[in-house]
Amino acid sequence: MPISPIALFVYNRPAHTRQTVESLQKNDLAKESDLVIFSDAAKSGVQAGSVRDVREYIRTITGFKSVTIIERETNFGLARSIIDGVTSVVNERGRIIVLEDDLVVSTYFLGYMNRTLELYANEEKVMQISANMFPISSNDVLPETFFCKMTTSWGWGTWDRAWRKFEPDADKLIKMIIAKRLRKEFDMGYSYFQILKMQAKGEVDSWAIRWHASVFLAGGLCLHPSATLVVNIGHDGSGTHCENISDYKVSLPIKMPTLFPSSIEESRQGRQVLEAFYRSINHPMQSNVWLRLLVRIKTALHTLTRSNESSTSRD
Repeated sequence: MPISPIALFVYNRPAHTRQTVESLQKNDLAKESDLVIFSDAAKSGVQAGSVRDVREYIRTITGFKSVTIIERETNFGLARSIIDGVTSVVNERGRIIVLEDDLVVSTYFLGYMNRTLELYANEEKVMQISANMFPISSNDVLPETFFCKMTTSWGWGTWDRAWRKFEPDADKLIKMIIAKRLRKEFDMGYSYFQILKMQAKGEVDSWAIRWHASVFLAGGLCLHPSATLVVNIGHDGSGTHCENISDYKVSLPIKMPTLFPSSIEESRQGRQVLEAFYRSINHPMQSNVWLRLLVRIKTALHTLTRSNESSTSRD
């Protein structure tokens, strides 16, 4: 089984970055994995010290087959950094596992990601593997893994064949959705189309909403686990722009998923459960912080991008 390279995007949170890396190191496949770290430059002098601390730490990382560090000389911001980094890695290696600096992963994370990236490598309709799942109701019984049109951004993977369909131009995406009369379906019970319009106006800068729209318009599917293999530790109130949020509290599983769908089609049950969860957390967008969280989660796009200053908080 080919072992996919891991791209880790970091900025100015040394403590969070350390937790992410240490959780990865506990995976059996870590020693067989190439880790590529993209370290963004400080947007202003305010972040310079914490960016320096992160860079000092990542230079000490071991426990992987190789560690490659790309230190940006200027501030890219999260959206540009991820688009550029994912593009460069998949162009060279054909597939990728993507993490940000506020994610703690299960010890089964790399096993799950590598197995499914190989299993569905030649399935054109499958465009993303997700390792994240939100705290769904105990009354909702889902298969171990299932396909849905919704994408996620908290621990995911893809292939060069799928990433080539990424459309960075939000205006083009909007026009295609309108022309095909797909706005209601695209919203999936949420305000995704509105977020895409904000991207087009420059009011937000999100790679996630554009990737979600690109996958949707291509008729793509994302594989989801019913039990998350990723926990986001960024909503702990430790940073200037980060509130304590309890909507997404989850526990890591005690075993790796072993059952994967053979039929490449969207799970109606899975979609209904996810849409119900999104509706349950659809609070009014009362602040930029909440808007950021909504887009940053990106399956409902609760991953509306952190611009590197306003969405990556400081330790």
